[in-house]
Amino acid sequence: MIIGMKVLFICNQNKNRSKTAKEIFKGQFKTKSAGLYNAKPVRRKELLWADNVVVMEESQRTEIANRFPDVYIQKRILSLEIADVYHHNQPSLIKILKSKVNSLL
Repeated sequence: MIIGMKVLFICNQNKNRSKTAKEIFKGQFKTKSAGLYNAKPVRRKELLWADNVVVMEESQRTEIANRFPDVYIQKRILSLEIADVYHHNQPSLIKILKSKVNSLL
């Protein structure tokens, strides 16, 4: 883990998984979160800001590659493989996020 690392968390809607991740890791990293299919989808600018991009599902990494191919080849994009079955700040989601993110970053 690098102090001051900028991490962008992405999920489908930015309501549950990525929003929770942004909140629980803001003490460890500089964090932002975004969705792919919400009213304000992730922008190129946000992807470029991040040192690491963390998606919740592999299909989201593929979607980033399709939308932003030039950014995709420049960035480290990690997939946590966390299904969209959790609620915002659900304790079991927090436990999984901490385990997976701390082992990857």
